[in-house]
Amino acid sequence: MEPTLALSRDTAGPADARVGPKPRIVDDKTMLRTAAELTRDLNAPNPTLYWADLLGSAVLGYGALVVAVVAASPLVMVLAGVVSVLALYRALLFIHEVSHMKHAALPHFRLGWNLIAGIPMLVPSFMYEGVHNLHHAKTRYGTADDPEYLPLALMKPWTLPVFILVSLLAPIGLLIRFAILSPLSWLSPKLRETVIARYSSLSINPSFRRRIPAGEQRVLFDRLDAAASVWAIGLVALVATGVVPMRGFLIGLGIGSAVALLNQVRTLVAHLWENEGEQMTVTAQYLDSVNVPPPGLLPGLWAPVGLRYHALHHLLPSLPYHALGEAHRRLSAVLEEGSPYHKASYRSALGLMHRIGRSTMVRR
Repeated sequence: MEPTLALSRDTAGPADARVGPKPRIVDDKTMLRTAAELTRDLNAPNPTLYWADLLGSAVLGYGALVVAVVAASPLVMVLAGVVSVLALYRALLFIHEVSHMKHAALPHFRLGWNLIAGIPMLVPSFMYEGVHNLHHAKTRYGTADDPEYLPLALMKPWTLPVFILVSLLAPIGLLIRFAILSPLSWLSPKLRETVIARYSSLSINPSFRRRIPAGEQRVLFDRLDAAASVWAIGLVALVATGVVPMRGFLIGLGIGSAVALLNQVRTLVAHLWENEGEQMTVTAQYLDSVNVPPPGLLPGLWAPVGLRYHALHHLLPSLPYHALGEAHRRLSAVLEEGSPYHKASYRSALGLMHRIGRSTMVRR
């Protein structure tokens, strides 16, 4: 959903104090050609790995949630909560794979993901499908028409903490969306259009409005929306009647907020956020995106399911998540040191956050 507090696209300083526009980055045809040629054999997804990874993450995440709820020891509750956050976060991020995959290559995976993670966590796949693909459109990336882009590095300093902290409200916002707005929208076509356009996408651009789906996509949208609504209403009813203890509900909300916070931090360091709305070449889009490759281990936790190779993903969006590591190794070994490919790799999230934060402090 959109952030509760909208962020202005205004940049940090007055117009007359800004540096002039950056020179246009032309496409590095050698990098683009090499990336395509060296990874042709990596495009097939591994169904066994997908299902095992999703199921394992979900079992661990929900199991740890139960332990956190019933734990008598605060230490056990906290430790179990951390495990639950990381595991459910990993399961939830398969929505990114669902939005990119050819569903014939992984039959029933979208349905399975929705039943296992999407609906229980009130983030059904339509929140990303039909939205995320616009972020990858060559003529939309980094522009005002990109649902997943704001020039955060060029905005006022206070926007960064707001951008991060507003995510803590996500579980409450999703409950309102599916337990209240969704059932009401079935009674009013006008409200239905508003709910679909404004409150049915995982976007960070407050001006974005999604198109109303049609045909089979509308049928799927309505079914998933109804299922998530029934689950949200049922959960509220179970809490209201005491079947689900308030303590357990609040712990679940806390874990959901932590998952959303972790995802928002990952989003903050997924790009450099330095484009002011101009159309960019593929190479420029790549350089505005971020890889955090090995040997660091922590990115595997805060950017799982291949998202530590986010820049590479923008270069080759059709590669399955389990192939990105091998693709990165091949390209790193073949492309010379001066290639733009190596310039998108960074060491840590902290360094990236410092870079973006420092950029907001510079008057332009």
